[in-house]
Amino acid sequence: MSNFELEDKGEGRFALKGDMSFETANFILRASQPVFGRHASLQVDMSGVDKADSAGLALLLEWKAQAAARGASISYTEIPDSLTAIARTSEVSDLL
Repeated sequence: MSNFELEDKGEGRFALKGDMSFETANFILRASQPVFGRHASLQVDMSGVDKADSAGLALLLEWKAQAAARGASISYTEIPDSLTAIARTSEVSDLL
């Protein structure tokens, strides 16, 4: 599925572009695992995300869990409004 791009900006910084949805979330997760695992501190810029749904939120929470499991940290910038709204409704916004 190529409706997304995960760009490595160096030093643990990444930019996610395109769709973050049921159609792409699993592909994004698989693309991120080999590169995210190399960093103790990660930052993901989501300003290029065009479409996001609850699967996108689940992906962000999975990234948090995976980072915590290996003693790393991850932060997100420019989270799309649709994801913050879903997170508030689901009462998980404090986890982001």
